[in-house]
Amino acid sequence: MSKKNILLVLMLLVAFLSPVAAGASEGDTPEGKINPKEIIFEHLGDGYGWEVPFNHHYRIPLPVILIGKDGFHCFLSSRVEHGKTYVDGDASFRIAGKDSPYKGKVVQVMPDGAEYRPWDISITKNVCALFIAALLILWSVGAVARWHRRHGYQAPRKMVGALEALIEFIYNGVIKPTLGDRSHKFAPFLLTVFFLILYLNLLGLIVVFPGGANVTGNIAVTLVLAVFTFLATNIFGTKHYWKEIFWPDVPMWLKFPIPIMPLIELFGIFTKPAALTVRLFANMLGGHMIVIVLTLLIFIFAAMGPAVTGGASVVSVIFSVFMLLIDVLVSFIQAYVFTMLSTLFISFGQERGHDHAPAHDHEHNTQPHVQVIKK
Repeated sequence: MSKKNILLVLMLLVAFLSPVAAGASEGDTPEGKINPKEIIFEHLGDGYGWEVPFNHHYRIPLPVILIGKDGFHCFLSSRVEHGKTYVDGDASFRIAGKDSPYKGKVVQVMPDGAEYRPWDISITKNVCALFIAALLILWSVGAVARWHRRHGYQAPRKMVGALEALIEFIYNGVIKPTLGDRSHKFAPFLLTVFFLILYLNLLGLIVVFPGGANVTGNIAVTLVLAVFTFLATNIFGTKHYWKEIFWPDVPMWLKFPIPIMPLIELFGIFTKPAALTVRLFANMLGGHMIVIVLTLLIFIFAAMGPAVTGGASVVSVIFSVFMLLIDVLVSFIQAYVFTMLSTLFISFGQERGHDHAPAHDHEHNTQPHVQVIKK
């Protein structure tokens, strides 16, 4: 490895460790001991500002947008950081402390000192990361479209070629073989879901801005994506699909007078999006948590002397880098799995029965059938 590559790796390690190290100092207890639980959930949770490497006490401010009891309020998050109270007209706002039921959220302080939770539509770190991922998707699709507009059917190279290869891989490898002649109808949605999850996963592994937001590790985000798959499956479901749910092709005693199978099929409609939600959320949250825990070992073993701290630091850094590399692979795998399962669930809703085979199947069946018998 050249000196330039070694220097690059060291810079990445420092950039990776610095936010957690600063978070460890913020999570210190009055006795001087760090609180791993506070640090982990601080880094995995959402926030009103974006952390800056090497200076965890300062954050890039984001817009706080609230609808309180006295109307609409909008201000930067820097006005309520570090325990500050912001006065906007007759209303006062602050971030709720650890003892509050609204811990970590912006609350309105009433004249009697009580805290009121206003409607919060702020652009938080996770929301901002979603906007960034959406812009990356538009750039990706636009880059491929501009290339073919200018060069016709010539194969693109470099980044545009990689993006086109990824699109072809998902469309020809997952969507078209599963949905057949219905693939053009659902491909825009499924490709958008794939690239959104992929970009969010990869951005979550980058410490510096615009990365660092654990968006797919937020169950609300994965739930919304699963709900879109649920709606695409059931709103565009065929008559045969609904017939198989309420009157499946099973022995009569399984559906009348006690509708055993219809109830199971109806229950299955809701378990599919639930599985999508938990699968993506648990895998991405677990990956981020393992990396943070491995890094915190350095500070946990710091009280045991320099020899133990040095050994723990080497082991922690090696395993942290290894887990980051694994998380890069997992980012692709989880985006692929979510898209593949969504495609399968949508294909269930597009089932048209044995008498209505897809067009490409009819064409395939018209070809002469040749059977070779070996003696």
